Amino acid sequence: MDPFLEPMRENAREAQAPPATRAAPSFGFGLGLGRRLWRGLVDVALPPACMACRAAVDEPGCLCGGCWSRLSFIAPPFCDRLGTPLPYGFGEGRLISLAAREAPPAYGRARAVAEFGDVARDLIHALKYADRLDIAPPMGRMMARAGADILSDAQALVPVPLHRLRLWRRRFNQSAALAGVIGGEAGLPVRAGWLERQRATVPQVGLDRAARARNVQGAFAVPEMAKGELRGRRLVLVDDVLTTGATIDACVKALLRAGAGRVDVLVFARVADAVDTPLS
Repeated sequence: MDPFLEPMRENAREAQAPPATRAAPSFGFGLGLGRRLWRGLVDVALPPACMACRAAVDEPGCLCGGCWSRLSFIAPPFCDRLGTPLPYGFGEGRLISLAAREAPPAYGRARAVAEFGDVARDLIHALKYADRLDIAPPMGRMMARAGADILSDAQALVPVPLHRLRLWRRRFNQSAALAGVIGGEAGLPVRAGWLERQRATVPQVGLDRAARARNVQGAFAVPEMAKGELRGRRLVLVDDVLTTGATIDACVKALLRAGAGRVDVLVFARVADAVDTPLS
């Protein structure tokens, strides 16, 4: 058993638990019995299914054993700036990778629940493209635990915005849905109005790194009425996935230009292109 990874797994198991199954104050036998009866009726009508593959599971909002084993959780050691896993660590200080030193990102620190693999992709696509809003709460709770260190002194959450036309077609912003759950867990306000996508862009899927950067250049801005509120604030930008970082960097730069004091990043999954090397 990996002594570093097991606490993350325990936290993720707890994070997957739906609110009704968490410990709650007892208000009498009758209410508890009624809840159990109602839960039983729901399970008969709609048997709990794995969030990713829809296989049968014991509780709603959970992963089956197969999907669980294939979700590559990011646990120490990882780069303190990029949030990418490292093959080894040393000492008690924060580790900064070679990649972060050679090409530092616009954001301060990034955190992610897992590497972007098959299971993480299926969860993100189900939420984003299949209207699976039921999986936003367990995903958001996992993110709140993975990003506990950057959330501890943050002052507000800002979800990556959708252009109004895409929002109209999709009907919801998956990043805002995740941010709402994270805000509830961490006791932080969500400020969706502090960042807007002022130019429609083509989907980033299929574009290389340079094309992604060109696609989002100048696409994000902070509304004038929000600049006074966010000035000097410590923010956490929330999104579902971090790939090349082009969208994230464009958002972070817009927030920093508007006066934000610091911007960290929290995503459900992130791409780790290659094995990195810790420098310190």
